[in-house]
Amino acid sequence: MSYEFFVVETSDHVSTVTLNRPDKLNALSHAMTREFHVVLDGIEAQFPDVRAIIITGTGRGFCSGADVGEQRASLDGGGEQPPPGRIHAPRTVSITALAPRLRSLPQATIAAVNGVAAGAGLALALACDIRIASETSRFSSIFIKRSLMPDTAASYTLPQLVGFGVAAEMTLTGRMYGAAWAKEKGLVNDVVPDDGLMEEAMSLASEIASNPPLAVRAAKELMYKLDVDLRDVTEREMNANLPLRNTEDRLEAATSFLEKRPPEYKGR
Repeated sequence: MSYEFFVVETSDHVSTVTLNRPDKLNALSHAMTREFHVVLDGIEAQFPDVRAIIITGTGRGFCSGADVGEQRASLDGGGEQPPPGRIHAPRTVSITALAPRLRSLPQATIAAVNGVAAGAGLALALACDIRIASETSRFSSIFIKRSLMPDTAASYTLPQLVGFGVAAEMTLTGRMYGAAWAKEKGLVNDVVPDDGLMEEAMSLASEIASNPPLAVRAAKELMYKLDVDLRDVTEREMNANLPLRNTEDRLEAATSFLEKRPPEYKGR
């Protein structure tokens, strides 16, 4: 099956899902996100023939997060606050729903991070079971630079992996970090040369796929039963983000990014 925004290849019980919007560093538009869910649904239906999944990106980016241009077009700039206490459950085809979707798959998931992984792109990598990074990969919890708090379950998965202090530094600064730093902090399992990334990811995926698929699924389920339900996390994130989405600072964050200039925040 062919897709608009993805290339999916399956061989020897392993499916490789490649985000294919390189001109936007594989930023997730609404249409691309919907298609991502379709891709994952299709691969899940192939279990146990497909036993492991590698997720990677085309070009210089693994995934730069949500499409800021698309977000900017949806902002009215009015600064009106949503009603207090209003809670929205994540839509089943939203970006935020991708994290619990990845966790719920019966197959093992490996993020082969080939370039920038920022915002929701970072969160996608965090939601995978294992992360392998290329030497030139970069990581950022960039949400704060967009006048938002982390979503797609990153508010939970990031401190779970690297500890509260490192997660707080990443979350509150929005800095970009290199692959060696990510390996040192436990953000990724391993760092390999750029030209060896997919070979390493495939080797690991094939090793996992050689194991009994029902046992792999059960082991993954058992490990995550000791964890929280990421759907609950994404609901809390969405509720926390509601007061921020229509602020003047939120509009300025998106506008200044697209105009490639320093933002001027006003705290309103």
